[in-house]
Amino acid sequence: ATGIQEKAVVSTQSTGVDDVMEDSELKFGPNGGLVFCMEYLINNTEWLDECLGSVDDDYFIIDCPGQIELYTHMDTMSRFIRTLESWGIRVCAVYLLDSQFLVEPSKFIAGMCSALSAMVQLQLPHVNVLTKIDLLSAKDKDNLDRWLDPSQLTLEGILTKTSNKRHANLSNALCRLLDDYSLVHFVPLNIEDEDSIGDLCLQIDLVLQINEDAEPRGPADLQDRDDTESGFGDETT
Repeated sequence: ATGIQEKAVVSTQSTGVDDVMEDSELKFGPNGGLVFCMEYLINNTEWLDECLGSVDDDYFIIDCPGQIELYTHMDTMSRFIRTLESWGIRVCAVYLLDSQFLVEPSKFIAGMCSALSAMVQLQLPHVNVLTKIDLLSAKDKDNLDRWLDPSQLTLEGILTKTSNKRHANLSNALCRLLDDYSLVHFVPLNIEDEDSIGDLCLQIDLVLQINEDAEPRGPADLQDRDDTESGFGDETT
């Protein structure tokens, strides 16, 4: 925890959004300010490299800006990712979508399209997360499974019931696009449930291939464990 705090403090030394917005010459708003800061970061990565130091066994969680254009049609984040990878850091993207989008199916499908666009643009191992599951109604929780890996028929059926018929062709085209790529699937996250948090962490570890370089354990290793007793030990042949 101490190392994380130190890195967080050092990162505040870079150009901040508030500083950019207050600059009388730049005159950027919040979105423009964030884009400017990311561009500044990409062009001045020396301080970040020094801050991170040796990264052999470190696990970094980088909270990125929420401006979707950074991930869908600008190359800013892609360049940032390539820089991290050049330092020997194994990277994956975790895309967070608010589960309250389920209340309005058209917004949920728009969120799926944004996630797909980010996946194609970033070209990284990717985990899509449906957040704030604890805030869903009991009815929505019962229907959650169909949203985690929705099929084209499911999406089209819901849009047919809830959208204007004039947009039917567009809606069907979007659903076909999502189904053709078949990349957007979600992991549910309930921040109040430790098992839910553990499942997400496990999914990220699998994507990052954490411990893939560890030596496989043999029979001798298993015999040294204190918890090797099991019901199978009582069987006779």
